[in-house]
Amino acid sequence: MANDIAAQHPTSLTIRRTYRANPEKVWRAWTEPEALKRWMAPNPAFTTPVAEVDLRVGGSYRLLMISPDGEDHEVSGVYRDVEPGKKLVYTWAWKKTPERESVITLELRAAGEGTELTLIHEKFHDTEERDHHHQGWEACLTQLLGYVDSAAAAIR
Repeated sequence: MANDIAAQHPTSLTIRRTYRANPEKVWRAWTEPEALKRWMAPNPAFTTPVAEVDLRVGGSYRLLMISPDGEDHEVSGVYRDVEPGKKLVYTWAWKKTPERESVITLELRAAGEGTELTLIHEKFHDTEERDHHHQGWEACLTQLLGYVDSAAAAIR
């Protein structure tokens, strides 16, 4: 896995990673509820007991992550663009701060036998919010690596 963090804008961030899994496996990890429950959290000690996905333009999603101390972290949004295996664009708003809606663009591209993933998260309220999300995404994308590696092993 390669890791590249692009220069950051005050209200957006871009992270690039390369995974050894093919784009279809990475796509399923982002779009299937049971897969999301296994890796989507800002820390390995969190659990994600709820992942709801209506994968279509105008469809919604909801994730409930629970921290080790039992605090709920719920995020939801609406899909704006869905190009299976290639691109996903959706809004992102925490239940506690729904007025701070941001936008995520996820792009997948075949890279040899693997996948180059580009995550762009933009329209943050401020740099503090951007930096907090940057830390969370770094942890999530590391957990995604473990998930797609274990999913690939299970398929063989």
